[in-house]
Amino acid sequence: MSDQITLHSAWLAALRGELDSPYMAALRCFLADEKAAGARVFPKSEDWFRALDLTPPEEVRVVILGQDPYHGEGQAHGLCFSVQPGVRTPPSLVNIYKELHADLGIVRADHGFLEHWAKQGVLLLNSVLTVRMGAAASHQGKGWERFTDAVIRVVAASPNPVVFMLWGNYAQKKAAFIDDVSRGGRHLVLKSAHPSPLSAHNGFLGSRPFSRANAFLREHGRAPIDWALPARA
Repeated sequence: MSDQITLHSAWLAALRGELDSPYMAALRCFLADEKAAGARVFPKSEDWFRALDLTPPEEVRVVILGQDPYHGEGQAHGLCFSVQPGVRTPPSLVNIYKELHADLGIVRADHGFLEHWAKQGVLLLNSVLTVRMGAAASHQGKGWERFTDAVIRVVAASPNPVVFMLWGNYAQKKAAFIDDVSRGGRHLVLKSAHPSPLSAHNGFLGSRPFSRANAFLREHGRAPIDWALPARA
């Protein structure tokens, strides 16, 4: 996408056709026009593919799917639901921590930096990888969704069993091309309400996704995730 951007070699090989496609060329032009018009785009360009860089395809054990990046100053850094060290934990992540404590007894971290999960094989992927400062959903419908569909397809094609955590209706649209165990496939798809304050009490809280994910991974000979975050970001 630009000279500043790097992408893990395994993802680069798997997604070369997407990266060279006309829709991605159009997306590059759109992002260049945004910056030329003086818009602040989050996260910074070197972090657009941070989730992919930290979690190569062969190491993915769990996928958590978000919508688009946080649009406040200093928040987004390329991992869904995660914020940079020193930034206040957003409400949706607070609810994720509440469910983590209820599910596994893990005490809430005093930060919102989730790289510890990503480095273990949790692909923290947003459907849309950029946003204009202060304007939620401003980069939806520009091509990112098609690209992240391709990412999900790469993971879904893996012979290794993977857990997909799809929270909210937006994320659950990605289930259409996942080979789900409920339909005789090899991957576990966990659907629930979104963890935002508006919907968390409608099915996210009490859904126990973390223990269910680890149980599935163990049953299929894969290492579970250590969901406890370090004390310091």
